[in-house]
Amino acid sequence: MGLLAQDAADSELASAAGGDFSAHAEPYRRELLAHCYRMTGSLHDAEDLVQETLLRAWRAYDRFEGKSSMRTWLHRIATNTCLSALEGRQRRPLPTGLGAPSSDPTAELDERREVPWLEPLPDLTNDPADPSVIVGSRESVRLAFVAALQHLSPRQRAVLLLRDVLQWKAAEVADAIGTTSTAVNSLLQRARSQLDAVGPSSGDRLAPPDSPETQDLLARYIAAFETYDIDRLVELFTTEAIWEMPPYAGWYRGAQEIVTLIHQQCPAESAGDMRLLPLVANGQPGAAMYMRAGEIHVPFQLHVLDVRGDRVSHVVAFLDETLFAKFGLPGSL
Repeated sequence: MGLLAQDAADSELASAAGGDFSAHAEPYRRELLAHCYRMTGSLHDAEDLVQETLLRAWRAYDRFEGKSSMRTWLHRIATNTCLSALEGRQRRPLPTGLGAPSSDPTAELDERREVPWLEPLPDLTNDPADPSVIVGSRESVRLAFVAALQHLSPRQRAVLLLRDVLQWKAAEVADAIGTTSTAVNSLLQRARSQLDAVGPSSGDRLAPPDSPETQDLLARYIAAFETYDIDRLVELFTTEAIWEMPPYAGWYRGAQEIVTLIHQQCPAESAGDMRLLPLVANGQPGAAMYMRAGEIHVPFQLHVLDVRGDRVSHVVAFLDETLFAKFGLPGSL
């Protein structure tokens, strides 16, 4: 959605803010954002698509007959809005999804700004009264799962999300996307098969980001960077840990390889050059890294960590300064 269209949408929705629609639809904004993010793999696109969804819903609100819940109705509109937006678009990969073998940490970095990379998602869980909702929400937006979804066609993606994440019946999905229950079941079978081949296993649970053990590991991870004790990272990573950092196409396997990469490629030179703020992204622990620039530190990377047991098994370090504002992070330290 362009800036003019966005402004128009904001204006139209604002004019409805005092009516029934706003009161009924606004509580679903966060889960609509999560749904559009799962569909697209882009936080920026998801925000635009949620706005477009709410605008379409407001314009059609006088025809809403209440045959389904408001939640179902909005997700139906969001799904079709996403399907229209995804027509002709490339999938959003991570470097590990490009099919190349792991890279040499001493080689020159290969930057690919033209690739529409997968983006991270800020934490959307805001209901501590229901831990089961939090766990389910985090599992459905974990980075590996969303990356795996990118291997599916948009319609396969929609069917799998509506059936397996939102728990819709086949007939409801068929009605939503304009097909038959038989076609839905066929799409779902193929989607599950492909997801099994490329995605995390159903029993592959990550450590919760707010557990004391995870928080302690994250604190040690942050301290290693801030004190420039990079060699200490070896004891924090699993043996086969993976590091990747879009928009660079390379990825790196093994704790020692990762440490070598950081020594070779990181612009920091001594303690105090880097500062990190802890955060939660995609339901996983993470950290926003700021790099020294004169008297201040400026946004550099946003790290999303997979934690298994008492070690870090995977880091995606996003080099995209525009994400910092999306996560509510300061522009400098």
